Amino acid sequence: MGFSDLLDSIGGLGRFQFINITLLFFAGVLVGSHQVLQNFTAAVPEHHCKIPNMTIVYPFIPHDQNNKPVSCLQFKEPQWHLIFSNSSLTNTTGLETETCRHGWTYKRQEFTETIVSEWDLVCDMKHLRHTSQTIYMIGVLVGAIILGSLSDKFGRRTLLIWSYLQLAVAGTSTAFSPSYSVYCFLRFLAGFAVSGVLLNSLSLNLEWIPIRSRTIFGAVFTACFTLSQIVLAGTAFAIQDWRKLQIAQSVPIFVAFIYSWWFPESARWLALNKKPDQAIQIIKKVSRINGRAKEGEAITAEVLLMHMQKEIQVSKKAYTVYDLFATPLRRIFVCHPLPRCATSFSYFGLIMDLQKFTLSVYLVQLIFALIEIPCKTVSSLMMMFLGRRFTQKSVLMVPGCLVLVNTFLPNELQTVRTTLAVIAKGLFASCFKCVYMYTSELYPTIIRQTGIGFASTLASVGSMTAPLVMMLEDYFSSLPGLTYGLFPIIAGCFVFFLPETLNVPLPDTIDDVEAQQGSETRPWGPTVAAGFCSNQLLFLIELLS
Repeated sequence: MGFSDLLDSIGGLGRFQFINITLLFFAGVLVGSHQVLQNFTAAVPEHHCKIPNMTIVYPFIPHDQNNKPVSCLQFKEPQWHLIFSNSSLTNTTGLETETCRHGWTYKRQEFTETIVSEWDLVCDMKHLRHTSQTIYMIGVLVGAIILGSLSDKFGRRTLLIWSYLQLAVAGTSTAFSPSYSVYCFLRFLAGFAVSGVLLNSLSLNLEWIPIRSRTIFGAVFTACFTLSQIVLAGTAFAIQDWRKLQIAQSVPIFVAFIYSWWFPESARWLALNKKPDQAIQIIKKVSRINGRAKEGEAITAEVLLMHMQKEIQVSKKAYTVYDLFATPLRRIFVCHPLPRCATSFSYFGLIMDLQKFTLSVYLVQLIFALIEIPCKTVSSLMMMFLGRRFTQKSVLMVPGCLVLVNTFLPNELQTVRTTLAVIAKGLFASCFKCVYMYTSELYPTIIRQTGIGFASTLASVGSMTAPLVMMLEDYFSSLPGLTYGLFPIIAGCFVFFLPETLNVPLPDTIDDVEAQQGSETRPWGPTVAAGFCSNQLLFLIELLS
């Protein structure tokens, strides 16, 4: 007997679970947009050297092959003859040029104002645009390191409430940044808080969900990030000033902070941290919400201790990251973080430079979001019927191959390149859904948040370095694409060494994980497949009824 049996006795999949996931989902929509918000707040408008008191720029600025003014150069001396010359404006060979003397002029049809146009992050300063996104990702990294361990010590609910508040305050304050350095600092704080929201939302969702429902509820929760990108595309199109957009995406998080006080702490965590009385109170509250008050009243501290005797006994020992390597968890510790890192690395490598496509950046954002719906649906079905391990390998290696193919396609095939990029992005997004679920199922309760925090740390390293790799395009144009494609393929090979967790009870102790790994010798065959399928069909019938 374990906590899962208690959960089933008080309703299992009931009204409380639906309310819980709905509130977490709404907050996730608000939070998810901050991951890609800089696609719009740091967009690069068309620009060229500013020529004071002049409306005609032909004599002052060289033009490219498309007859557009170049971005970073102007003639040392005005070339008035170009106005009357019948030759192309691009035929300026031998004419001396220099960098812009008086700043830049920006076209404001698509973006009224961005941090690029406000602080002139172009030409020699263009690397600062990618640097600001990297600083945000460093915040996500630091948050994963610190908040992962703190939530194991102080609880999921406390850290989640604090993270909502910090993100709302930091995000709103970012809109009033007087300088680039202040902007980067506040974005760091926002990234720090996003880690706290993601880690603790996932745990509060998972630890109140029955075993058979984990895949579907996990898919529902991660769908909030797809919806957040769709909402962001519409909001950014309507609000084209970066400060107003920042406010629009941050102030509503205060609502999530207010209602987050309703969330009950994980009873599983309370029981394992010597707080059985509080756990009983919350279990009874959940049972009343689920319409099982009578069953909840029958649960006492003795009943709870009887169900969780083994877990409580093991939890008396304090576990650290060292135990992830010094115990049978080492196989998970070595093999699983790399796929998480590769997923973040390639995903953010694809979505953080939407302006390289010929379509409108708002349309590309919308297409990139919509493709996640079919991809996540298919991957959810694969997780339910074919298992987590097979799905994880597929959604890593297939998009990696698509990115490699795209790298060597000529620029003239823009339609094909965009199509492959969209499909790859959708598969990497579904990989996020799979990897979040898989991570939570691999680690036992007593060290789950520490394990998730460590894996999230490497994932943050991937997302942090993705913008920096884009800078290598100036030296070798194919290098970013090669890197974004090869890394997930290599990481997919490590998934072969991970245990399958489909229809396996959520482990509470390290011994549970060791027992699961010992049963991995059973091959996938018709009998096992039929068992998996029948269990999932029974669950779907139960859910629909």
